[in-house]
Amino acid sequence: MSFLKLIRYQNLIMLAIMQLVFRYGFLESQSIPLALKDWQFALLVFSTVCIAAGGYLINNIFDQATDEINKPDNVVIGKQISESMGYNIYIALNVIGVGIGFYLANAIHKPNFAAIFVIIAATLYVYANGLKQTLLIGNIIIALLLSLSILIIGIFDLLPMVVPETQAGMGIIFNILIDYAVFAFIINFIREIVKDMEDVNGDYNQGMNTLPIALGLARTGKVVFGLSFIPLGLIVYYINENLYSNNLFYASAYGFLFILAPLLYFTIKMFSAKKQKDFHHLSKVLKFVIFFGILSIAVINFNIKYA
Repeated sequence: MSFLKLIRYQNLIMLAIMQLVFRYGFLESQSIPLALKDWQFALLVFSTVCIAAGGYLINNIFDQATDEINKPDNVVIGKQISESMGYNIYIALNVIGVGIGFYLANAIHKPNFAAIFVIIAATLYVYANGLKQTLLIGNIIIALLLSLSILIIGIFDLLPMVVPETQAGMGIIFNILIDYAVFAFIINFIREIVKDMEDVNGDYNQGMNTLPIALGLARTGKVVFGLSFIPLGLIVYYINENLYSNNLFYASAYGFLFILAPLLYFTIKMFSAKKQKDFHHLSKVLKFVIFFGILSIAVINFNIKYA
């Protein structure tokens, strides 16, 4: 159980589910050729999960002092697992993840695509080793990496199959993936700032320069409150223009209930949030907004098919 806590297995399960939903809740029903066989796609998911788990692990190794202040009950490295053992597991996870990436890139005859896995693993290390202490840069990087976990599906499953005859259709589908990647980026960027608000005490003592430290909790809260109107507006527009106007009533209802309503709740609560437990709660709300947002692709596809 200690190891599972260390790699944040719940987040990894959510990541795997999101990728599986895109493949089997959307791409599989589009009557288009896909580059990866089922077992190869399973390897892609496993590779992503391994590299993400390595990222969580190395972050915990470098954050031992900060976590002693912010989350003393969740500290595993140095208590239940030695630091050297943590490094060994981290190396193993990245070797497996990157190794699978090299295999998949060659399997689809795009060996250069293997660089994506190397870049992700290296970026997660650099983030944990210092970039996360830089104002907003760390937040942007983590948000981008989540977006990439969506785009990588299209990169490996769609791009290798693009030929002049299928280019237009593939382009539309890839643009849908981009829409979801942008959604994931915006919500996760806001969530990363909220998490910094939750961890402000430990981060301050370790000399970090996060937004709450630079502006203070009150001003950062106002910034997050303002930023939350961006996804609210975009989601209302998307539901109205792409779902409701096309008589996709089930998908519209899903969007209002499971994406828009929680996000509106977040905005209202963010206005008065002041304590660490408030920020922790709101961070979880955004996590579920991301999760149900990604699941909406399957709901929309189902509604189109059975409308």
